[in-house]
Amino acid sequence: MSSSRPAPPPPEPLGPLVDAHTHLDACGAKDGDDVRAIVDRAAAVGVTAVVTIADDLDSARWVTEAADWDPRVYAAVALHPTRANALTDEAKTVIERLVGHPRVVAVGETGLDNYWPGRLDGCASPGEQRDAFAWHIDLAKRTGKPLMIHNRDADADVLDVLRAEGAPPTVIFHCFSSDAEMARTCVDAGWVLSLSGTVSFRNARALHEAAAVIPAGQLLVETDAPFLTPHPYRGAPNEPYCLPYTVRALADIVDRPAADVAKETSATAGRVYGFAVNSS
Repeated sequence: MSSSRPAPPPPEPLGPLVDAHTHLDACGAKDGDDVRAIVDRAAAVGVTAVVTIADDLDSARWVTEAADWDPRVYAAVALHPTRANALTDEAKTVIERLVGHPRVVAVGETGLDNYWPGRLDGCASPGEQRDAFAWHIDLAKRTGKPLMIHNRDADADVLDVLRAEGAPPTVIFHCFSSDAEMARTCVDAGWVLSLSGTVSFRNARALHEAAAVIPAGQLLVETDAPFLTPHPYRGAPNEPYCLPYTVRALADIVDRPAADVAKETSATAGRVYGFAVNSS
């Protein structure tokens, strides 16, 4: 991801932390050496594991390979809602095969995006998104893997599809950006909410209120790198090593020790994704 701003300096170490949602390929990684360099920078500040997420079919193949290149890397595969119109029968076959890989720990990111249709050329229509979301929900149920949801300006529609299709046992709302009412609805349903650098933005008052109602066992943290770099480096390139900035900002918002937030979110990540979290 190009940016005119320099990369943020490494934060003071805080951990163990799990970056529950990142995009290593979009961060510029192309091969095993690139992946190791990124996760080495993350490990140096306490981020001991990352989950790298696909958004199209080529990315799905790549993230699955990347998860085999380094033991600190796991993957999730799906078609992003804006690319739901690419969910052909062939694409379904490929995604089903990749989801079966033992280091693919979630089906995602899938869901609904009401922001980009009409703004982005080639963006999937709401109907195409809904059909693809339903298919991914069924895939998560059949494989027993968590469903990772992308929800942009689509709270009511996402809830409607989940109710209509029946939610799988484990649901993760990545980059949760809604208000406290939506947070309570998700928490009451037993779903997991993942907070990104947006929670550190000073103008995100509704999200700050939402963060306060998420219990420890249903909270994850993520970078969504290379996007959504936390304050005060908003607009600079993001990477998994920036996660401690977000966690410290979140800890201030909920008035809890950052070390406790780190420990609890890592434990939740390990439980939800089904891998052991390195505490060193």
